[in-house]
Amino acid sequence: MTARENDRLQDLASRVRTPDVVDAMGRMHRHRCHINDLVSPTPGRVLLGPAVTISFLPACDEALPLEQFSFTRLFHDAIGQGAQGRVLVLAGNGPTDASLGGGTKLSLVAVHGLAGVLADGRLRDFVDIATYDFAAYCLGETSKWGGDVVTPFEANRPVVVSGVTVRPGDYVFADASGAAVIPAAQVLSVFEEANRVAQDEAAFVESLRRENPSD
Repeated sequence: MTARENDRLQDLASRVRTPDVVDAMGRMHRHRCHINDLVSPTPGRVLLGPAVTISFLPACDEALPLEQFSFTRLFHDAIGQGAQGRVLVLAGNGPTDASLGGGTKLSLVAVHGLAGVLADGRLRDFVDIATYDFAAYCLGETSKWGGDVVTPFEANRPVVVSGVTVRPGDYVFADASGAAVIPAAQVLSVFEEANRVAQDEAAFVESLRRENPSD
């Protein structure tokens, strides 16, 4: 995406909410794109950017030794083609109550300039994450370390997050309403349609306000 196209995308994204994007996707695609029931340590922040992914598997010291399958190594594998403005998608592949990261591990996201994190598990240390300059959305907070439950397994492969396929490079958009995943090739056209959705709904609400209840 060129700098001009990115500026256009950022402008369009500033005018819409996740439901607008989901409606726009529904007009252009048939597949599921929406992710619900997310929480955030920074719910006022909007998350937008192309995905890089880390997939987890149930922990097994024999098959997945921690010295080889570490979060730090998989993170650097994920951002090998670039980090700035990306969204780190963490796919737990099962245990939705396990921690997929916390304040220490996710400091890497801040240091490398990613836009933020989307996780289909829990995150630790909301207070610490809120101090970082990125947006984070997940299924909840936990106080328990998750390394005895799940282990990071591979990076930058297609993953499934809450029933939605996320391919590396797909765009992730999230706010307090939820999240949507948009194919990279259509991201500008989807957000242009989302803006039309938002404008149409605003015009409809305004027309209702102008109605005379006695008519």
